Amino acid sequence: MRRRPGWWSRWRADDGTVTATVAVLMAGIVALGGLGLDGGLALSAKETAEGQAEAAARAGAQAIDLTTLRTTNDLKLLPAKAEAAAQEYLARVNASGTVTASDETVTVTVTAAQHTQLLDLIGIATITVHGQGSAHPQRGVLTVSREFANSDVPVGGN
Repeated sequence: MRRRPGWWSRWRADDGTVTATVAVLMAGIVALGGLGLDGGLALSAKETAEGQAEAAARAGAQAIDLTTLRTTNDLKLLPAKAEAAAQEYLARVNASGTVTASDETVTVTVTAAQHTQLLDLIGIATITVHGQGSAHPQRGVLTVSREFANSDVPVGGN
């Protein structure tokens, strides 16, 4: 009488396939986790870069040509001073970027590298993000609206 092989003998022919499957699945899980974690960090870094670019552009937009304003009442920028002011702001916040300025607008682009945490395990060490902002000079408050003038809100002073 010959014994029929048990269920364990069928598994013996597939030795190692479970290990390979688990390895592939784990790599996929790490990649998905990395997309979630590092993708969120990259979005946060992009928001920061955009905020820095917008603030630098506003700093540059304060370089108004006062001579032209006083003589012709035209609001124009001094491009060289606007670029310098925007670059100075970027240096203060430890950001790097490019600044372009014309007579009317300052445009700043900030570039930053976000170091990854999980995606580094599959070979992606950094994610590069860019933020852009622009600003142009504005005149201050010229008139008080009727609604505000008739309200009980105190204007100036204590």
